Amino acid sequence: MRWVLLLVLGFGAWAPFAYAHHSIAGMYNTREEITVEGIVAELRFRNPHPFLIVNVGNAGSRTQWMLEMDNRREMARIGMTDETLRPGDRVIVSGNPSHDVSQRIYIRKLDRPADGFGYEQVGNSPRINTDSR
Repeated sequence: MRWVLLLVLGFGAWAPFAYAHHSIAGMYNTREEITVEGIVAELRFRNPHPFLIVNVGNAGSRTQWMLEMDNRREMARIGMTDETLRPGDRVIVSGNPSHDVSQRIYIRKLDRPADGFGYEQVGNSPRINTDSR
């Protein structure tokens, strides 16, 4: 009986870590993709995953969306920094909606039409491109 209790306590101790590094399919509907267009309010370039906060809609009916990116280490490796996306940038984002939080997406593709910057999640690997206009 004692080993069962230790086993249960051991799994319980790992639960916060498992949630912190979640599976994308566990948090987001990978069978559905939606697109939003809006203005960047903030880029939270943090571990383990950066989040982009975007205002969607017009001044009369604006909503904030939280858009999750791939892990910060991989984002930095491909050249993204906390300066890549700035407040005021207009972006078009496609991705998987959250299972249980409205206005939350896991980003699969992001375009910044003003200068041709793009981010895309291809399988398990992120990549960026710039269109020199």
